[in-house]
Amino acid sequence: MEEITKMSGPVPKNFDADNADNLEDIEKQFAVKAVQHLETYWAILEKVRGSSLRLTKMDDEIYNHLKTEFPDFDPAATINEDEMKNKSGKERWRKFMMAYEKRVDDYNFGTMLRTSPKVEYEQDTTIFVPRMQFYAVEIARNKAGLNDWIYEKAKGIAKS
Repeated sequence: MEEITKMSGPVPKNFDADNADNLEDIEKQFAVKAVQHLETYWAILEKVRGSSLRLTKMDDEIYNHLKTEFPDFDPAATINEDEMKNKSGKERWRKFMMAYEKRVDDYNFGTMLRTSPKVEYEQDTTIFVPRMQFYAVEIARNKAGLNDWIYEKAKGIAKS
């Protein structure tokens, strides 16, 4: 990991992602950012109950929008990556995310998401998603208290 973080600096502002080659160094930089994000989020969940955490200034709006656009979404359920990323799933999520294009920084930046609120970040329980999908899912999980176990585990609080 240390080797990856020593890569060249940030991506230049005039970088054209649509016409760039998939350069290994750039991919590694994006991977490092995604891992840093998940480590930071996990550390926060260990210090603050998810049910009392706000991820954005628009958590309530994002949550209500998620319930409107995905009425069957169950934050306790394990995410089916194929359903999320198949053609119709991509279209539905893209429509959802575009509402935040000019309102949420890095709304489309790649981020790691646990497939279930019951597990930690591990190779088989983590998927790569755009930041807005992460926000929508994790806001719903936090509102339902599904991430509180992380705080309780870190603090050694026994469940009753």
